[in-house]
Amino acid sequence: MLSRIAESLFWIGRYLERADDTARILDVQTQVLVEDPGMDERTSCEQLLSVMGVEDVEGVPDHRLILRLLAHDPDSHNSIAFAIGGCRESARGARETLSTEIWTAINTTWRGLGSARSMRPPAMFDWVRNRTAMISGIADSTMSRDEGWQFFQLGRSIERVDMTARLLSTAALASGPQVAWPTALRACGAYESFIRAYRGIEADRQAAEFLLLDRWFPRSIVSSLNEAERALNRLERSGRRAGFGDEAQRLLGRARTELEYRPLADIVFDLPVEMERLQRSCAAASESIAARYFAATEAYSWQGGIVL
Repeated sequence: MLSRIAESLFWIGRYLERADDTARILDVQTQVLVEDPGMDERTSCEQLLSVMGVEDVEGVPDHRLILRLLAHDPDSHNSIAFAIGGCRESARGARETLSTEIWTAINTTWRGLGSARSMRPPAMFDWVRNRTAMISGIADSTMSRDEGWQFFQLGRSIERVDMTARLLSTAALASGPQVAWPTALRACGAYESFIRAYRGIEADRQAAEFLLLDRWFPRSIVSSLNEAERALNRLERSGRRAGFGDEAQRLLGRARTELEYRPLADIVFDLPVEMERLQRSCAAASESIAARYFAATEAYSWQGGIVL
């Protein structure tokens, strides 16, 4: 497969997941602000901007600024609009390998952004989640399970780890965990699965454990790391050698084992710091993948929330 095509498919997966998860994080933030009247809006918005890597903000952080920087502004590298635009540009780079259905769905989503910006925030977030889910479903049913699919899955899984870590940080920093954690579970579509797994017990520690470590729930961090490792294993030509021949495999495998084999209390004690460490591992793995498979171009990475 051409390096250009592989890179485009990798970033289609990443941008789709980024748009979806940014909408989920914003949904958590706006609902917590509404449901917890004791929360300081400025402090909460500053924490969210920090979690999302937004620096040098002009103006007083409030919900309007959050929506502009993280949802509507196509020039803001952290926004939903930017991610959907990046997905479309990546799709143009791999146009000859994508099915007509995938290209049409991505292009229609990009063209619908103007109308989506006029919606109320909850409706816009629902629209983004529905559109990205539809594109992912079309990809799942129309893409051959070849190297292109593995790069798509690899990008989506790494981005899901990164963004779920940001969602966990957002929930952990909220002043009212009795509000934030149920909202975070619902944002991930995990609430019903969580209730079944823990037989109706609702507590912030159990919610964090579920989103971190549950192997059966596809949006948990461990499940996403496992999926990324499987995609890399299928792409790795020298998989019969002892040990890891790929730096990205080593980084993702180490991140997964540190979560699985460390006491949960140690991770939850300072969850935002642990999630920031996990995000750095994802960035390093992405750089390693770019250096190995996309040698003709510079590696993409998160730097202060900007894709470089």
